[in-house]
Amino acid sequence: MGKTIRFGVSLDSDLLDKFDSHCEENSYQTRSEAIRDLIRNTLVKKEWEESDREVAGTLSMVYDHHQSNLSQRLTELQHEAHDLILSSLHVHLDHHNCLEVLVLKGPADRIRNLGQRLVSTKGVKHGKLSLTTTGQDLV
Repeated sequence: MGKTIRFGVSLDSDLLDKFDSHCEENSYQTRSEAIRDLIRNTLVKKEWEESDREVAGTLSMVYDHHQSNLSQRLTELQHEAHDLILSSLHVHLDHHNCLEVLVLKGPADRIRNLGQRLVSTKGVKHGKLSLTTTGQDLV
C-alpha cells in the first residue's frame, strides 16, 4: 500500500452539492472515502473490459423449477463451466420459484459468457450478473 497523497479538486458548487447528497445518502463519513470508492469502481469496470483478466462475480437467478427440463438444463450449463463456479446456493422461495446464486471466478470473457447463457435460458424469470474484482491490484 502506497502513502496517502492529498490533492485538491475544483468542482462547480451545484455538482459538489449533489456529490455531498450522494455521500450522505450512502453513509460516507468523508468525501475522500466516496471518491476512493468511485475510483475503485472505475478500475473494477476496466478489469471486466479486459477479456483474459481474472475477475470475480456473483450471478443470481430466479426460475420456476416446474418448467420442463429447466433445472436439468441449468445444471448442465453449470457443469460445463464447473471450473468457474466456486460455490452455489439454492433456495426454495415458494412452491414454484427457486433462487440460485453462483459465486464465480475466472477470465472475464468466460464469466460474462456463462452468465449470459444461464440468464437467457428459457424459463429463467430474472437473472443478474454482478461484477466485482479479485482485489489483487486494488488498494
